[in-house]
Amino acid sequence: MGTDYVHGYTAAETRRLTDQARTLADLLHAGTQYEAGARVLDVGCGVGAQTVRLVTGSPGIELVSVDISEDSLAQAKARVAAEAPNAQVEWHLGDLLDLPFEDGSFDHLFVCFVLEHLPEPQQALKTLRRLIRPGGTITLIEGDYGSAFFHPRSDAAQVLIDCLTDLQALAGGDALIGRRVQPLLAAAGYADVRAWPCTVYADETLPHLVDGFTRKTFIAMVESVRERSIAAGLRTPEQWREGIRDLERAAEPGGTFHYTFFKAVGRIPDGAEPCG
Repeated sequence: MGTDYVHGYTAAETRRLTDQARTLADLLHAGTQYEAGARVLDVGCGVGAQTVRLVTGSPGIELVSVDISEDSLAQAKARVAAEAPNAQVEWHLGDLLDLPFEDGSFDHLFVCFVLEHLPEPQQALKTLRRLIRPGGTITLIEGDYGSAFFHPRSDAAQVLIDCLTDLQALAGGDALIGRRVQPLLAAAGYADVRAWPCTVYADETLPHLVDGFTRKTFIAMVESVRERSIAAGLRTPEQWREGIRDLERAAEPGGTFHYTFFKAVGRIPDGAEPCG
């Protein structure tokens, strides 16, 4: 199942994903520590920014990382080799809906920033469910562009954020999926589903978040679709100039920025039958 990654497979996007993972490591990975010896599937590992956090946060796990992009997988391998040289990771190129693993092959699945790009996220979760042994878990993390609000308020900046949401929808995804993680997991047959918000707030008293998140993660993410949106006739160059200028004021002294990720964990009941 191919996906249209709206942010593009560029060097700038790789840097953005790296900055995001480093800045938000404690926030997003808090509470996600797997037992040594556990077999864990990293679904849609991309360039490996989150993979490094998994192997360093849970020493001794047997990690299998899979992605549909050959270039991204190569970058992930290089990143883990450089940042976690003692980690043992098994790499697979493939579609998450057609993975070559037997039922119940994994103790845990980790799925981060993947579902927002899929046209049928609930079906994907159902398909992945067969890979988890009874008693095993799935951890899901997604953003929600609708949770972004900032000061000074700007309609021009909001227009660009809405453009990002529109492009994701045109590509078959859902940029507002974060608010749906609990019902999606429950509808896909997972038990004991718990979901909670992971909120980022940045102002001038938190310069590491202003730089690492407001500027290098969120504004960079919005910027990544500039040319695509102009080519599609969704926004004009002038709208982009005005909107980015206003959005950058949220990263200046006196500005504030807020965004929420949503994290959820579900379990496969003991004695459950595999679900394809």
